[in-house]
Amino acid sequence: MCRNPSPVRSGSAGRRGGLRGFFLVEVLVSIVIISIGLLGLALLHAVAVAKGNSSLLRSKATELGYAMADRIRVNLIASNAGAYVSMTPGSGLTDPGCISVNCTPAQLAVSDYVEWSAEVASSLPQGAGVVCIDSTPDDGTPAAPACDGNGSVLVVKVFWSEKAAQGQSTPQVFVFSTPVRPS
Repeated sequence: MCRNPSPVRSGSAGRRGGLRGFFLVEVLVSIVIISIGLLGLALLHAVAVAKGNSSLLRSKATELGYAMADRIRVNLIASNAGAYVSMTPGSGLTDPGCISVNCTPAQLAVSDYVEWSAEVASSLPQGAGVVCIDSTPDDGTPAAPACDGNGSVLVVKVFWSEKAAQGQSTPQVFVFSTPVRPS
């Protein structure tokens, strides 16, 4: 029988001692990379939720604007008589109670606006609605709706605020407007 003794390496014991912590470093680096990836996913989810909330508010504002436009189209007599010409939150309009008593078309227009305005205020953050004649419908604020009275088309404006975007200190005010041609 032939014996072939294996050579003893003098440096193998030293190399083995240096590799002991290498696996631990690999695991720590992997944990850091996975943690950064999970933080990125969490941030992506947060942005998606914020954008989803923004689109929900815009959809609600659109629905409310079209609802008031439909009320104006239904009450054609009051619309043609100019009852909807200038309805703003600060105009002091009160509900005439058209549900329990018979109302004139003009009183129904006021009732429509008061009910709709309350729904806008309860459905949107800092929500307010305006019905007026305006040649530039995409401007104004709830306090100053910028209705110039020019033209012949009624405009329904819905205002609301959203949280400030990164880097901004004040909330953003949005306006949805839709022209209404009742006749």
